[in-house]
Amino acid sequence: MSSASASSRSRLQVTSPFDGSLVADVPYDTPDTIETRLQAAQAAQTRWRRVPLPDRIRTVEAVLEHLSDAGDTIARDVTRQMGKPITQSRAELHTLLDRARQSIADAPAALAADELPRDGFVRRIEHEPLGIVFDIAAWNYPLVIPINVIVPALLAGNVVLLKHSARTPLTGQAFADAFSTTDVPDLLTHLILSHEQTARLIADRRIGHVSFTGSVEGGQQIYRALAASRLIDIGLELGGKDPAYVAADADLDFAVDNLVDGACYNAGQSCCAVERVYVHRDLYEAFLERAAERMAQYTLGDPLEESTTLGPLASPSAPAFLQQQVDDAVRRGARLLTGGRTPDDLPGSFYLPTLLADVDNQADIMQQESFGPLMPVCPVTDDDQALALMNDSVFGLTASVWTRDVERAERMARELQAGTVFQNRCDYLDPQLPWTGWGDSGRGSTLSRYGFLHLTRRKSIHFRTQT
Repeated sequence: MSSASASSRSRLQVTSPFDGSLVADVPYDTPDTIETRLQAAQAAQTRWRRVPLPDRIRTVEAVLEHLSDAGDTIARDVTRQMGKPITQSRAELHTLLDRARQSIADAPAALAADELPRDGFVRRIEHEPLGIVFDIAAWNYPLVIPINVIVPALLAGNVVLLKHSARTPLTGQAFADAFSTTDVPDLLTHLILSHEQTARLIADRRIGHVSFTGSVEGGQQIYRALAASRLIDIGLELGGKDPAYVAADADLDFAVDNLVDGACYNAGQSCCAVERVYVHRDLYEAFLERAAERMAQYTLGDPLEESTTLGPLASPSAPAFLQQQVDDAVRRGARLLTGGRTPDDLPGSFYLPTLLADVDNQADIMQQESFGPLMPVCPVTDDDQALALMNDSVFGLTASVWTRDVERAERMARELQAGTVFQNRCDYLDPQLPWTGWGDSGRGSTLSRYGFLHLTRRKSIHFRTQT
């Protein structure tokens, strides 16, 4: 059963990826309601852009307080809709609050005018809001993905139309409910839209910016739709095939624990999940042995149970896709060490944590995004071979180097084609650093002070004060 489907042209139904029970049944917005809300957003932005930044900050802080107070319900709804274990849903809410608070801390400096003193002139660069930001958010991290855009967009003087994934509409409504508690109406509007309605709204000239998190294909479609209607900026966070290199001097136990978690957290449904691992031959067999032991420790089951550490995949079609990747790798000579199938004793869209060894770098599992709890591993003889294989990808979101040698990490970081390079860390977003991708992983940045850049436009002020 599909976890999100249109039972008719007027309603969206969401079912649990664990047991198929109905989680939500909500109406799609009509053309009339979309137009009414778009006009209200326009009027709200005209007022909001004139509100001083300290007052904007106070409004956003009040929203964060409401989200925190409603946290238990919000986390439970996340788990019911897309299958994330409840402990991870709660952790995601805490991450939302941390990222939002960092955006608030970054806002004064990021939005301040750049002053360029010169005798006889006033010269400065203002950072002006774009107007209405249309945020199309994904289901895999339904709380933190939208907050990366919502808070800096609002602090910059924009308003937001939020179209959450068809798998997680209750999360979009949770944001709308939080903003409804403020005394400033229409700062954020949640819309339930079909693909056709979304495309029409993207093409509407009243939209000043589009932010999209999702597939490469979806990003390409949005990019084409915008190019056909007008020239505005767009933020795209798309796929990843993030590599890791375990060097000969790595702390092996530490690397194994973190890389297995990086591959399997949220059932591997993360753009920056560890999706391919290159291990120096000196550590190769030991790495495989310990990784297999670690992957066997996951508890699969009802994601609402506190003891569950790996929930179902959100998409009913995901297990079959993962199976195709595993089968392709085995046909090319890979060794299947653990997992490699759906479990026999569970309902829903589960796939066992899977470890593969000796994987051909041209196998689908090394080149196409998996979005599941898979860890394909390949041996390498040295840093140069690892670097060449890590860069052999159309994606470039993150890459990690596991070594005690900072110089090795720095040397590889200079050559790795990725938006973020880690040493002894993976699958993590630091809100003080920009989140950005190379290649098919997207364009633009969220987080840090740089996350404000593509949500504002530059205005040059050039006054001659002496004639």
